[in-house]
Amino acid sequence: MPNIKKYLVSPSVPKELLPLKEIIHNFWWTWNTDAVNLLRRLDRDIWEAALHNPVKTVGSISQEGLNALAADESFMSELAHVHTDIREYLARPLYNGQNGNPNDMCVAYFSFEYGIHESLPIYSGGLGVLSGDHLKSASDLGIPLVAVGLLYSRGYFRQYLNADGWQQEYEIENDFYNLPIELIQEADGKPCIVDVDMAGRKVTAQIWKAAVGRVTLYFLDTNIDANSPEDRVLTSQLYGGDRDMRIRQEILLGIGGVRLLKKMNIKPTVYHMNEGHSAFLTLERLRMYLAEGLSIYEASQLIYATNVFTTHTPVPAGNDVFALPLVQKYFNDYMEKMGVKFDRFFRWGRQNPDDVNEGFCMTVLALNWSAHNNGVSRLHGEVSRRMWQRVWPDIPREDLPIGHITNGIHTTSWISYEMHGLYDRYLGPKWRTSPAKNDVWKRVAEIPDAELWRIHERRKERLISFVRDRVKKQMIQKGYPQSEIEGADSILDAEALTIGFSRRFATYKRGTLLFHDLERIKHILNDRERPVQIIYAGKAHPHDNEGKELIRYLSQIARRDEFRRRVVFVEDYDINVARYLVQGVDVWLNNPRRPEEASGTSGMKVPVNGGLNLSILDGWWDESYNGENGWAIGRGEEYTDYKHQDEVESRALYNVIEKDITPLYYDRTHSEIPRGWVKRMKASIMTVCPEFNTDRMVGDYTKKFYIPAHSKGMMLTGENFDRAKKLAQWKEGILKNWDSVRIENVTSESPEKVEVGMKYTVEAQVNLGGLTPDAVTVEIYSGTLNRQGEIVNAATIPMAAIRESGKGKWQYKGEIDCRKTGQNGYAVRVFPAHPDLSYKFEMKLIIWS
Repeated sequence: MPNIKKYLVSPSVPKELLPLKEIIHNFWWTWNTDAVNLLRRLDRDIWEAALHNPVKTVGSISQEGLNALAADESFMSELAHVHTDIREYLARPLYNGQNGNPNDMCVAYFSFEYGIHESLPIYSGGLGVLSGDHLKSASDLGIPLVAVGLLYSRGYFRQYLNADGWQQEYEIENDFYNLPIELIQEADGKPCIVDVDMAGRKVTAQIWKAAVGRVTLYFLDTNIDANSPEDRVLTSQLYGGDRDMRIRQEILLGIGGVRLLKKMNIKPTVYHMNEGHSAFLTLERLRMYLAEGLSIYEASQLIYATNVFTTHTPVPAGNDVFALPLVQKYFNDYMEKMGVKFDRFFRWGRQNPDDVNEGFCMTVLALNWSAHNNGVSRLHGEVSRRMWQRVWPDIPREDLPIGHITNGIHTTSWISYEMHGLYDRYLGPKWRTSPAKNDVWKRVAEIPDAELWRIHERRKERLISFVRDRVKKQMIQKGYPQSEIEGADSILDAEALTIGFSRRFATYKRGTLLFHDLERIKHILNDRERPVQIIYAGKAHPHDNEGKELIRYLSQIARRDEFRRRVVFVEDYDINVARYLVQGVDVWLNNPRRPEEASGTSGMKVPVNGGLNLSILDGWWDESYNGENGWAIGRGEEYTDYKHQDEVESRALYNVIEKDITPLYYDRTHSEIPRGWVKRMKASIMTVCPEFNTDRMVGDYTKKFYIPAHSKGMMLTGENFDRAKKLAQWKEGILKNWDSVRIENVTSESPEKVEVGMKYTVEAQVNLGGLTPDAVTVEIYSGTLNRQGEIVNAATIPMAAIRESGKGKWQYKGEIDCRKTGQNGYAVRVFPAHPDLSYKFEMKLIIWS
């Protein structure tokens, strides 16, 4: 091999166009319609060929073309306008210090993938798109947040279907130097790097950054000469490779990510783990605090109080679990240097710490080290508490530290240009600047039905034109006969009711449920008076053959004569395809097995564009559906017999399409406008848009998690970690004495006949051993009893220490207020209490009567 000298070539941009460089190197342009229109004007053909990558577009335009743009008064006027917009946006005041908010908070957000835009293909689906939208809203709100991820040279796989409809995967190499990202360099011009030890060898990663509005997103990239071939491919592919590759990627993200921030001299006060992939960051934080002279007990108080963890999966298989020998391979030296015994480390990653056969779970590691945890919808919060109850033995499910913050979407990233203009005219600018305010969206009722409907029709026409073009290209690549290729011009009908279904093709999402009864769906789709059509898109994981079978089945259905014009599968699903679909369909279909859809954000993108949802009551739709803003499949039932479930819910799906949706869509009694349908469109917009957006979501994270975590962290670190040290010392005292704590006697004086409104007294004798009453909380845990004799819908009633009985024994007293009829019950419980605890059961110690 020759000794190749590297050099970087940049486009020679006329000085008049220099403001363009500032715009294209900040992903802010992706959610500013004027900026998108400006970039499209550069050269529409090059723009499309470059997959809407502005850096590559500018670099592909001839010098003559750039000079012509600089001489175009219209273009230069528009450029000046957009440049003024971005300058004003970046100069807005930050959240810090405003309205009593802390002025030194810094949130570090870690995610395995980011879906910012299709031109940066380092995402696979919902998790990545959610991460990207999180950053955009953090920027809009001015939240002091910095993000960390991995820069995948081949991203996630690309997809095409062979002649039989079987999914095939291929990869493309991302050209980082033609993307809106920047390599961080030292003062001497060399790349800025961090090192991570892995099984006795050093892995080096260089650092890139992307500007997402006012948020900086940093990436780690191991594809450099300093690494061995096996380590250079560490950041080659998202969700690729075996378990060894996965754990190394997660070590790089978690441990390497914390070192990246230190290298950049960034000092986060809060760490947010978006899914368990980055949970090893807790270990690096521990190592850093130990190096500062803190003990494990002292450091753990700080880490626990300032960690935030979001879980996104409601099924055990979706959580990374590693075999213990693999974990030991990579952490033996790491733990030895910290002085942490391996048995202790393993216990941090097990639901049952004493089960030596249980694998090491990243979700459990994150839960054990985070005071602030959440699922991504109300229902998912309930499911998560049920899934992870064993992490906190003996703690009632409703007391577990897993709440919920329902996902949302970044509204301006997903809205069509036409709807954007419509809202500007009738709602004013606040739908963009304050999308979480209900009052703003109520003005949708004032939009003329005809105007709203015409815009929706135009978007559907664009969707169908896009799909026809994609299908033609798919057919040409497969070598289909010319007659069949020409027939692509007749697929779909711009006036027919159009259903969209696009997502990851996991089996629980049931992508083929609509075709459970072929005769019935054939009748529905081909009704001459009221035709229906459906557009599919999505990928199955390369190792998921069951998911691939679903895609093949749909592909073969789409080629059958009776379905050819009514069913289409669009290959290579990405953000661009998703944008066309959510902006153009009439109805968005979602039919997972409840409760296996954690949240689902694709359906949230449809209402803002005038579409309606038809879904199982799962994830976000379970809390959004009100009977007037879309349709539900079933009533929230859950099944154990999947065959029976598919039979029942497919019939329910057909019924709602035949009896509710199609008649309403085709009811044009008084005009060409379906007034009843438009009424439902407006109801959907007014109820979904103000609630299910990332401004509300990030605001919730900030109020519920970020500010409390930051405040607690500042308190614990103050005066040379004095409060953290005292809290650790207090906990050690609790642990030494807890075995002697017990409830020795419980008595109550209740009347023979208890009626609503009555009160009666409960007393308990508690032996506190060497502890004092101020070190514990004693409570009555009271509520109605279910069939199993368990207390449900419990209320907690504090008990007061009324006298000491000697030898560490204390008499406690409390009063039950009888408010509900039926069979009730109570128990008494004791647990450690301290004002500096982040969660009242964080020590996982509790004693019941």
